[in-house]
Amino acid sequence: MSRSPSFTVKTELSPKLNPESLQQWVVAFCIIRFDLEQGQLIEECYPPDCLTQDEELEIAFSSFPDSVSQHQNRTSIHDCIFFFRFRRRGDSQLANVSSSEITEVDKELSPKKMDIRNCRRSNTRNNNKASRYMYGYVFNRQRHDERLKRGGEQKSVVILSLSPYSSVFKPLLQIMGPLYFDIGRKALEHIAAYVSMWPAPVPGQLMELPIGNAMLKVSLPPAHSLPLKSGMFFEESVSFMAPLLPNNQSVPQGLFHDSDIFGTFRGLLLQLWVLWELLLIGEPILIIAPTPPQCCEAVASLVSLVAPLLYSVDFRPYFTIHDPVFAHLNSLQEGDIFPPMVLGVTNLFFLKALRNIPHIVSVGSPATNSNQPNLAARSSSGKISVRSQAFGLQQISLKRFSPSNLLSAVKLRRDGPLCLMTEHKEAIWSTYAATTKPDTSILNRLIDAGMSPRVEESMSLVNNEILRRHFLELTTNFLAPFGPYFRSKTPSEGSSPFVDPPPLSPFNADEFLASLSARGPGKFLSKRMKSNWMDLYRRFLKGSNFMPWFQRRRAVAEQEQHKLWRQARMKTDIQQFISKMSELEIVDSFNAIERHLLEELQLQQSGRASADSASSCQKLKGDLRTVFSVLPKDMQQLLLFNPQRAALLQGSSELTKLPGRPLVQVGVVSSTSPR
Repeated sequence: MSRSPSFTVKTELSPKLNPESLQQWVVAFCIIRFDLEQGQLIEECYPPDCLTQDEELEIAFSSFPDSVSQHQNRTSIHDCIFFFRFRRRGDSQLANVSSSEITEVDKELSPKKMDIRNCRRSNTRNNNKASRYMYGYVFNRQRHDERLKRGGEQKSVVILSLSPYSSVFKPLLQIMGPLYFDIGRKALEHIAAYVSMWPAPVPGQLMELPIGNAMLKVSLPPAHSLPLKSGMFFEESVSFMAPLLPNNQSVPQGLFHDSDIFGTFRGLLLQLWVLWELLLIGEPILIIAPTPPQCCEAVASLVSLVAPLLYSVDFRPYFTIHDPVFAHLNSLQEGDIFPPMVLGVTNLFFLKALRNIPHIVSVGSPATNSNQPNLAARSSSGKISVRSQAFGLQQISLKRFSPSNLLSAVKLRRDGPLCLMTEHKEAIWSTYAATTKPDTSILNRLIDAGMSPRVEESMSLVNNEILRRHFLELTTNFLAPFGPYFRSKTPSEGSSPFVDPPPLSPFNADEFLASLSARGPGKFLSKRMKSNWMDLYRRFLKGSNFMPWFQRRRAVAEQEQHKLWRQARMKTDIQQFISKMSELEIVDSFNAIERHLLEELQLQQSGRASADSASSCQKLKGDLRTVFSVLPKDMQQLLLFNPQRAALLQGSSELTKLPGRPLVQVGVVSSTSPR
């Protein structure tokens, strides 16, 4: 982010609000106050009347640090930034929420056998479902004053959006939060007006977004990592996803690319490969941290770990007991399967309430007395703390496990996660046996930070880049065996580009696994995985992430194939092409060209046509007339009885002469012409 040291808003120069443009980025800005008698209250919502009562209630409960998780802090002002995610009520109430509804996956399709038509119908049907989540980005200020009741007060400034653009809204909050506490409601109006002047979001691109005298320089996550937008045609949304993976490594490859993996999991670096597998196969995970910023950063870091995979498991960066889903989770009996979710919590009550969750991770350290909001580039505590067990090359070496460390690990496992009730520790509790081995060469490349906070921040950025590139490569290689099912086919030499392209290779899970077992995992994975690597693929196919990712990749491949065949039609010399055809083949070509032309015209009428649609229509019209001109006269007369077809063929005065065929002038032919 690039901004001047101070931020000022000149009222007379403030832009006017454009509501439609604002909705591209933000649903609303809210001010929420914690009242001692009435609890959480929404004081301001701008623009007004854009939230339901249920949404307002859920936002209010999620916008404050959990009182149970907070330590006493006697500094006069304490600011923090975090974010939450909740499911919008919409048309389907969550009063009777079930495990199947919590999962963001369509279970109707089995990976055993499917085709792209099923994928297309499924994605279209689930379009609205995938858009039913809202993100709340919070700037919370706690002001301690012994003269007030309970010794202080707290308020939260909240940005609500349908998009997980943490790289935009975190720095925006660093401007907007303090500004609100300086000038009040005017801050909401001014910031909203500036945001409404921003260009539309371009996924996967670096954007410069002006706010007053400040400039936010941000990279947005790629389209393939985002949910389908409500109201958008599936084919239209697919066009934004290709190419699926940009070649430029500096371009973000997934959600939350700015999260601090190294700072957050510094004490659990050896466990990152276990966590990567758990995320890959869609296992439920409970993340416990002392503060909301720390648990949010942990959840965001984990979601980013599986890029470029589309992460389809429901994740909640900051989850509270007031979430409607909690009632269902709390009602699960012993032995019930916990739905696939990643929950970030600070309230230790969840340790007792969610006993069925199989994987628990504790990260972070108790809050310090810092009054600075958290930066995305730093760890969730504002800076990387230098502890006696600070990370270093010697400490992380796999060859240097001391007996005391081993005893501590055994004690942690024996005591279980309930030991966090007495003292917070960084640990993971899981019975899952990982297939992937920790990559010591990657760990040895990580740089130990110095004593200076600025040096620590720089080193953390370097370490994050090392870790992110490694897991990007790991995930990409894991997904590589599915590549043949996304391979687009081009028209073979001499074949007609006007016929429908062949379907993509059909997928059968059993056949895929058998072929993969015979072929092996590949050089990259074989060095990093144990002999039971096939189990990971079996779990992945059954998990919640496979189907949505596979469907999108198939849709992108089909879209790319459609473009290739369309380009081939544009380049085809139709006269040379039909000179080698039989009469029946010419008739088939006429029907195919007419169908493609009508499709282009329909796209133009609906406003979804591509930039070269006009030239494509012109080319298809010319090809249609050329083919029409060599058809027998009686067939021409028959075809012209259709008014729509006659309109497509009108206006041509071209003469077409093919060897062995009569000369025909298309523009002269009419429904009354003699045969």
